[in-house]
Amino acid sequence: MTRLKVGVVLPSLAAQRRDGIDLRIAARHAEDVGLNSVWHGDHLATGQPSLDLAVALATVAAVTERVSIGAGVFVPAMRPLAWAAKQIASMQHVSGGRLILGVGSGGGPQQWAAAEVPYAERGKRTDLALDLLPALLAGVPVLIGDQNVVLTPAVSRPPFWVGNASPVAIRRAARVGDGWFPSLIPASAVTAGAARLAQLTDRPCEIAVGTTGALGDGVLSQDEIAARVGASHARQLHGVPITGGPDEAARRMAEFQDAGATHLVMGFADGDWRGQCDLLAEAMGLLRV
Repeated sequence: MTRLKVGVVLPSLAAQRRDGIDLRIAARHAEDVGLNSVWHGDHLATGQPSLDLAVALATVAAVTERVSIGAGVFVPAMRPLAWAAKQIASMQHVSGGRLILGVGSGGGPQQWAAAEVPYAERGKRTDLALDLLPALLAGVPVLIGDQNVVLTPAVSRPPFWVGNASPVAIRRAARVGDGWFPSLIPASAVTAGAARLAQLTDRPCEIAVGTTGALGDGVLSQDEIAARVGASHARQLHGVPITGGPDEAARRMAEFQDAGATHLVMGFADGDWRGQCDLLAEAMGLLRV
């Protein structure tokens, strides 16, 4: 068994203002303390302030050298396909091949309306994107509408990690993905999903889990985080958030490793972002191989 890799969701604009930090400082700090990846979401019109994913990750790529740059998750179906491919290729190019492309079809109906894409077509458009993006990224001619499209510069394909815990997402991951990327699920659900994935494909497949929590003292409790985050996602999250000191956090993280996860991505629900990174890195160092 190899040690679980651990990544972190970059601070929101609200957290940046609160903690006196920006994306450049945050990304360098995560890299300096030894975390494996940094992640940014893809949001268009949610009513909350957010940065464009490609701009944010390009900024992060420019100030780091080792850490993987994660899209968590990119929504290609909300864009014209060639434009989505161009953004992915650009992020892969400027990061020197460090991009991990989480792919999803989520977002509320208001985001799809803002993008002028029918909400009901999101699944079909996502499947088409997953089928055609590899050739577009490789610089191979791809027929889009009535035109052959060739994008340059060609780039190596980043890993595609299919987001969501749904049966549809697991089937997509088995069919065309390099990984499965559910979020806010317990370790027992990871075990079940990993077993289903193994039934559908014999290809090697990463299992990355997005989670939330707050470490150390003086932060929200597990129940408080579960109630707050669960309400925003309209889900029950009892027992899901990771809390406690580094020893307790490492024990909880090991549960995901034992369930089959190879990568854990943590979003902080409370606390100073840099201090939380330090505690997360300490917990990662306590994980057994």
